[in-house]
Amino acid sequence: MSAVTEASGRAAIVTGASRGIGFAIAQALVRRGDSVCITGRNAESLARAAEELGERAIAVAGKAHDPDHRTEAVDQALAAFGRVDYLVNNVGTNPVFGPLMDLDADVIRKIVDINVVSAFAWIQHVHRVWMGKHGGAVVNVASVGGLRPAPGLGAYGMSKAAMLYLTQQLAVELAPGVRVNAVAPAVVKTKFAAALYEGREEQVASAYPAGRLGVPEDVGGAVAFLLSDEAGWITGHTMVLDGGSTLVGQLA
Repeated sequence: MSAVTEASGRAAIVTGASRGIGFAIAQALVRRGDSVCITGRNAESLARAAEELGERAIAVAGKAHDPDHRTEAVDQALAAFGRVDYLVNNVGTNPVFGPLMDLDADVIRKIVDINVVSAFAWIQHVHRVWMGKHGGAVVNVASVGGLRPAPGLGAYGMSKAAMLYLTQQLAVELAPGVRVNAVAPAVVKTKFAAALYEGREEQVASAYPAGRLGVPEDVGGAVAFLLSDEAGWITGHTMVLDGGSTLVGQLA
């Protein structure tokens, strides 16, 4: 485990960061010297995550699709750090599994609202209060399920495909001051994805050329890179993080 470096002077907001991929992203940013505001629904687990991240992290509990929560999180980040250089839209939901045509339209609306509309709203708000004038970078956490049809995950995949389009559209609209990129992970060993591999991890991993499933740190490092000066010429790009699985037609 690498040591925490001196403060960089830059600050990020990472949504859905009490555990899993979001926490790993926040951890990677803190370790390189950034300050981080993390968000999540569960105040208790979010507070524990912030404590583990250390003195350069603050926690603001709430639902990502709640406008009041977005305003509170951005205001607290600006009050604590004086800036918001980076935004990571990591919040996502997938409450159903099965054929798309079997789903109620209200379920589709909820998935799209949380996975896509709220991501757009976070970007819009941060851009209006900070990035529009000062610049910055955004990373949207999508999924390989958004690259092509994924049986059983149609609603989720549809929302992630929309997120990939949103990434490209805003990369054009917000240039040159703000870069917007995405990551598209395959199966990562988190509580969120547990139903896709629990009890059969070896079988699922055997289809991945890399020979294993992803871990949150795989995504954390990639996102930290995209939010770095070294990635300063990258925008509108989706970095596929899949252990080679999409090369052999594997999406889950």
